[in-house]
Amino acid sequence: MGSEVMARAAAATTAHADSAASVSATPTLAELLAQLDELVGLKDVKSQVHRQTALLRMSGLRAQKGLKVPTVSRHLVFVGNPGTGKTTVARLVAGLYRALGLLTKGQLIETDRSGLVAGYVGQTAIKTSAIIESALGSVLFIDEAYSLAEDDFGEEAVSTLVKAMEDHRDELVVIVAGYPDEMKKFIESNPGLESRFGTTILFPDYSEDELVAIFRKLAAASDFEPTSGCIEKLRELVRAEPRDAGFGNGRFARNLFESAVGHHAWRLREKTEPSLAELRRLHADDLPER
Repeated sequence: MGSEVMARAAAATTAHADSAASVSATPTLAELLAQLDELVGLKDVKSQVHRQTALLRMSGLRAQKGLKVPTVSRHLVFVGNPGTGKTTVARLVAGLYRALGLLTKGQLIETDRSGLVAGYVGQTAIKTSAIIESALGSVLFIDEAYSLAEDDFGEEAVSTLVKAMEDHRDELVVIVAGYPDEMKKFIESNPGLESRFGTTILFPDYSEDELVAIFRKLAAASDFEPTSGCIEKLRELVRAEPRDAGFGNGRFARNLFESAVGHHAWRLREKTEPSLAELRRLHADDLPER
């Protein structure tokens, strides 16, 4: 990363204290890190994102003082099964990079193979370039990126991406995501990828307690209160669910919550004026059977 960019990052860090008192819709660095820490589980993920943030911030401060700045890659590899929080953390990283002054927009532009690859030779580069152009100043998040290593069309997309990462090094950040083994092969498939993605963050599957915590958090956010019987049945459902490639992790907990809300509404359908407690409580019967 150039010293000019790091100087801008340092200036943004210095200006943060002056602007903290003003009301803004843009979250501050501290607010974004707090949002990260509030996520259920992901202890090691949070630690790595905190370290990456500290490293980039300190590089900016060094540049501001005229010190030499080592090359720090901003691009990241997220590996893990579906529903483990990769997209959520990627969105926070985009905000963190903006708060550090490294990106002008800080949005998360999500895509996958279908958004990058066209059906004819030569068109893929055009399609990929258009997505990259829309992501300048933001983070480009490519889910299931390993699928780009499957054929010549994917290789064309990767070559276009690698060139853009060099040409727009100060205004483009790329996060690629997918299953651990497949992503390792993908990064190793192109020397340009290996040299640009220096940090890989592993997103583990959620434990039973963490899935229960996610369910409780979803319920609380919607003014629902699961009873002890509801939580007991939830744990039974979590234990019974096969932890295979199709397991949804956080999505599994969300699907159970949405199912419970639907059953709750059906259970109370004949009550003209249900009480506040009835409107809030989720019972074991509101969860689906195994």
